[in-house]
Amino acid sequence: IFKDYPNPDAYVDDFFFGYLIAAGSKERERIRKEVGRQDFTFKRDSILRMNLAKALEPYRHNAVFTQSPLAAEGSKYQNATTSALLHRETAVTAFQYPFALNLNDCKPKPEWTRALLKAIGELNGVSGNHARSYYEMAPASIVVRLTECLVAGYETYGFKPDKDRPGCYDFPEVIDGILHDPPDYPGSEFYLAGRLVKEMSAEKIDQLRSRGVTLERDPRRLLEIVAHKALGG
Repeated sequence: IFKDYPNPDAYVDDFFFGYLIAAGSKERERIRKEVGRQDFTFKRDSILRMNLAKALEPYRHNAVFTQSPLAAEGSKYQNATTSALLHRETAVTAFQYPFALNLNDCKPKPEWTRALLKAIGELNGVSGNHARSYYEMAPASIVVRLTECLVAGYETYGFKPDKDRPGCYDFPEVIDGILHDPPDYPGSEFYLAGRLVKEMSAEKIDQLRSRGVTLERDPRRLLEIVAHKALGG
């Protein structure tokens, strides 16, 4: 049950994720009178743009078989006459997901924007079987670009498995592009953190820093730096 109509000035989800009120002409007249705000609209685009999370490793047909217990005959807990074989397909992989914010759209609510970036850094509770499963979607590694350009300029699903280091991932298009002569991207616009930095050679870290790239070991700390740089304060 909704207690109020959408209001991006009052509700953070309306501000960042947008909304749509499906109403006919008569309903619209009634709603406008009921709301009584000059700036009220029936739809709003999302400020936060994002795409689906994509696995970094292919599904390799791993499967787990378990058997459901069969209660003793006549037991008050018996809810089936036979035991069942349960099949679960499993995939152990990291995921990557891109998101984008137009900072001009975020200016009216800088504190909400800081809270959003902090929430992304601590994202959790996204797996199935929530009663028992624990799976963090907080970034283990993160690549941020602060730019006046209207496009990322590189593949947003850019993390790739490192063939020479099993279990490690790289972002070659951006990192190699910054280190290219002449550079494909201005290093000063890029912020890197997490395992991507922790597993990087000292030589490459020095090279990236010399090109103006900001590197941090902790993704949450990096998001604080980005928020301060983008929003001030």
